[in-house]
Amino acid sequence: MVARFLLKSDRAALFDLAGLLELMATSDDRRVLDALAHAQRHRDKTRDYITDRDPSGAPIDIGFASEKWRTAIRDPAHPGQLARRHFEACVFVHLAAELRTGDIAVTGADEYADWNAQLLSWTDCAAKLPGYLVEVGLAENLEAAGRYDATAFREQLFGKLTQAATSADEGYPTNEDFQINPKTGVASIKRHRRRPGRTSAAKLEQLIKARMPQRSLLGIVARTAYWLEWWRRFGPASGSDPKLADPFGKYVIATFVYGSNMGPYEAARHIHGITAHELFTAGSRHATIDKLNEAITDVVNGHARLDLVRAWGDGTIAAADGTHVETWLDNLLAETSIRFGKPGGIAYHHISDLYVALFTHFVPCGVWEAVYIIEGLLANASEVQPKVVHADTQGQSFPIYTLAHLMGFELMPRVRHWKDLIFYRPTASTRYTHIDTLFGEVGRNTIDWELIQTHFRDLMRVAISIREGKVSSMTLMRRLSSNSRRNHIYQAFREVGRVIRTVQLLRFLSDAPLRRRVTAATNKVESYNGFSQWLQFGKRGVLGDNDPAEQEKLMKFNQLLANCVIFHNTLDMMDVIRQLQAQGHPVSPADLAEIAPYLTEHLTRFGEYSTDELTLTPEDFDPHLDLDFETLRAEQHTDTAA
Repeated sequence: MVARFLLKSDRAALFDLAGLLELMATSDDRRVLDALAHAQRHRDKTRDYITDRDPSGAPIDIGFASEKWRTAIRDPAHPGQLARRHFEACVFVHLAAELRTGDIAVTGADEYADWNAQLLSWTDCAAKLPGYLVEVGLAENLEAAGRYDATAFREQLFGKLTQAATSADEGYPTNEDFQINPKTGVASIKRHRRRPGRTSAAKLEQLIKARMPQRSLLGIVARTAYWLEWWRRFGPASGSDPKLADPFGKYVIATFVYGSNMGPYEAARHIHGITAHELFTAGSRHATIDKLNEAITDVVNGHARLDLVRAWGDGTIAAADGTHVETWLDNLLAETSIRFGKPGGIAYHHISDLYVALFTHFVPCGVWEAVYIIEGLLANASEVQPKVVHADTQGQSFPIYTLAHLMGFELMPRVRHWKDLIFYRPTASTRYTHIDTLFGEVGRNTIDWELIQTHFRDLMRVAISIREGKVSSMTLMRRLSSNSRRNHIYQAFREVGRVIRTVQLLRFLSDAPLRRRVTAATNKVESYNGFSQWLQFGKRGVLGDNDPAEQEKLMKFNQLLANCVIFHNTLDMMDVIRQLQAQGHPVSPADLAEIAPYLTEHLTRFGEYSTDELTLTPEDFDPHLDLDFETLRAEQHTDTAA
């Protein structure tokens, strides 16, 4: 079936593409490339069978293929020959797979280049290693980093796994939520109803909502631009490009127009005093992805300096998740989502525990979202630097766990079907009194510590090269997302990932407050998804551009608009809180911790878009509140520790 489809539809295009690209093997195994060369030599043949020998008389090695492929390719009735159609299909299927894993690279490419060649040499890494180890928390200080080697790395991981498993085993008798059936050995976590919110918090939220002043989105963007001056990040690419008259007003309107997905031509019909050409110049020419990231960073930093955000968190926790965004079908990025049943892409957000969005990617529906989770954390240039990241099942894999550990992040996802996952023992002889059945059959599912120790330098080369910007973590994760028997770095990443995932799963099962924190963090992302989509009301929520780069920019504009509204909502909430305090209403930090800044009832999206607010000078805002947030933080830490 595959061969027939390939022959009828894509055969010529695949051969043409393979002939244009300069392909190279990144290991000593060239069997797929040799088979491709053999297929290319017989491209013009129409007969069903071709010889299985190359011009030198050596047999074509198809050992890279599975047994089913080899059975389809070789017919006992035609010894010394290959079934041409099946052989060609097999070659191109395996060529695509090896391009994904990095076993074959494209010379001169970016995403499909030989990423091994992009890594720093070990000599360069060795000089940077002590400082790096201290920076990411693998070593406490430079003195300890000087003694940190492959043995220390192995012993550190061994200690983590041993301690987590021992702690889970010792705590099992008093763990009321986590139980293992003594007859079947099946583990389960007791489900709890969602904790009811504080009654006083609900009353306070209603008081705040009732007193929030009516705001227009355009006015909010203008005031945040005046206060935080994020608009100054925009501008022409070079001095020869045309300047804009009144750049403040143009950039403010463009942010509202593109962030709401209204589009310049539709906006020019409703906003007086500006043309579609001016909006297009401001949004498409003067705002690049890098400039948008800088503007977003300005808003995040401004938001983090407000006292009220201390009720929500300390900025050390973030959550990552994606939401579907509909697009036109005829573009390079769009795919039909199996989950949503319509074409589009995924807006993948990193949301701080302060409710603000730190970073956003726009990715195809079919991609494994986890490859973007570390990249978003590394690309975040704001003062809010999370160390713990939560995600859903799509945000985890063995290589992701490893990379997070090496980069100094703690990955703690909410994993579905955790009972189907494998728990790994520190050694084959390790036994546990209460939780031994989690680890499966005795003598199996153990960590290959020798493999980890052997590839210590490879692991550190990868981590330091990513930190130094020599290779993208997204590129690396794409290469390590599939198993490759020839990729020793993948094998090392997989083995370390087995350690870290087992540790995190054991913590997840044993720690009820941790499970609640993971759920709360992922719920914040889902709330942000709904909030940002509410702001994206133009063109019925369908992105009006087919260029992937412009689609990414539209997501950045939407993130900038959402963050401006979150920042302004927080300021308005603080003003209302001061009013309530002045009138004698009790305001508790614990109540404020349950009130999110994703308020929309007081916001105006439609109607007359007046530009009068662009010419008004707002009063300076007050970032301070007369409340004791330190006590709240101590109570929350006590609850987590408990």
